Amino acid sequence: MLTLMTRSIPIACTLTAGSLAAQARRWEQLMARALTGRDETPDGLRLSFRPEAEDELRALVAVETGCCAWATWTVEPTDGAVVLGVRSADEGIATLHGMFTAGRSADRTSASSPGRGHRESRQ
Repeated sequence: MLTLMTRSIPIACTLTAGSLAAQARRWEQLMARALTGRDETPDGLRLSFRPEAEDELRALVAVETGCCAWATWTVEPTDGAVVLGVRSADEGIATLHGMFTAGRSADRTSASSPGRGHRESRQ
């Protein structure tokens, strides 16, 4: 019989205050110029960006993958866009649903919340 052991990963960001502020600014700048859509999924978020944002998006995701291990971050180029998928489980899903929303600040003291996002879609 195989028994799988799982461990709970805290829903928190491990960046220092200075690195967190810099990362949030980068997200805000990228979203302001390239975000075209935001969709909540049953296990997280799906954000669409203009294709020219792929390199910066991958750089941001590389940081997020290290500091926010409670979520799975993927970047996929599609026809005419680049899509960021962010997935989690349990409390992580609600945290993801609260991220990248218009009018919310970058508060990652107890949970990750990169930058300010947009609930609406823009073309």
